[in-house]
Amino acid sequence: MNGNGTGTEGAATAFTTAVATRRRPEPGHAELRPAEPRPARHRVLLAPVTVTPSKPLTPSHLKGLLWSDVMYRATRHVADVTLRYSHTTYHPTEQTLGFWEFLDRRYGDMGYSSLDERDIGELYVAFRAADEKVPAAALRPYAQAVEDGWTHPVAVAVLRIWAGQYTELGLTDPGLLAHQPPGLGLTEVVARLDALGMCLDQRALGGPVYLDLTRHGLPLRTLVSADGRPNYLACALRELLPLAPEYDEVVLLYDSQLDPDYQRLARVLTALGPTVVRIPVGRVPIDGTIRSAREGGWRDHDARALLAAARSGHSPEAVRLGMRLYFVAVLGPGQAESYRPDLLHQCLGRAERLLAAADADPEPSAPPLAERVARHRGSHLHIDPYRLTSSLLGRRRRPSGDLLTGVYL
Repeated sequence: MNGNGTGTEGAATAFTTAVATRRRPEPGHAELRPAEPRPARHRVLLAPVTVTPSKPLTPSHLKGLLWSDVMYRATRHVADVTLRYSHTTYHPTEQTLGFWEFLDRRYGDMGYSSLDERDIGELYVAFRAADEKVPAAALRPYAQAVEDGWTHPVAVAVLRIWAGQYTELGLTDPGLLAHQPPGLGLTEVVARLDALGMCLDQRALGGPVYLDLTRHGLPLRTLVSADGRPNYLACALRELLPLAPEYDEVVLLYDSQLDPDYQRLARVLTALGPTVVRIPVGRVPIDGTIRSAREGGWRDHDARALLAAARSGHSPEAVRLGMRLYFVAVLGPGQAESYRPDLLHQCLGRAERLLAAADADPEPSAPPLAERVARHRGSHLHIDPYRLTSSLLGRRRRPSGDLLTGVYL
């Protein structure tokens, strides 16, 4: 020991005393400890195709929306997932701006709030039937107004009706009435595609802008017409180009008839780093025929009619679950099966029975919900809604309450 008594032995005594006399944490105040490292969760971006707010929701629309919702709510249990579904992004397409211009030119300041979605849908059918070629200059003020945060009253009226139907169906509201602009302008999109070697810009020669994936074996695809009109694919790139690099997996859920453009979109986004998964979902034929909403004829099969029939004699929870059983599990990803109200009715009854039989709490020995849901993930990060929902239809399957409330209700 040295002269001041602070040798090794003295230091040990001082340390022991300090520990013994350390102030203990008061009740309600946890002692600070190093944080336990949390396992990193994968990031998933779910980007479904949008429905233009100009008509009622048809069975085909409902199928896509319910698929997206089950996928989103199930995947939340195993990954950090973002649902990106912005109407603002796709308002600048010619079919939307053209409809707005058609209404203002033909009908002026009509009171759209007094019309329902069926009335507005009939106006949309008339617009498509007229097949008028409107000069690009007539649409530019509308496009600029959209960029500034404006939405035509006719679209607002439809979106408000849809918001009520979303609530009844238990669909996640992605911000139907919110202004959600894309992260890039058209000029920035063209510049980024050019940097990737995927752009052929003919504007200096009075021509269009093309997406050029010829080196990948795909033909040229117009993005912006010679007179400056962007198409749906250009709008999708404005939204997804800045988002995709932030995610491990990007899931594109879309109408199977749009497959050529979604092959191109996937090719571009893959070049930015994430794994890109394309999931085409077939439309729902009516009496064996696949019809476009632009043709009308939806009055007995739209969301309003289906919900009115479903809620008669069934609980709100059974309506939500039964709709998902039918449109996801029974119809499946293809489009071979026509809409059948009798099968939908059976699914609503099945939903009532599943709800009645569901375990309020899983068995103590049961794996956590995330682990049970993950069994339906396959080789991807997202959950397959068809596999998961079909598993509820097993004859001896007794669903757990946490699965139903966490994904379906």
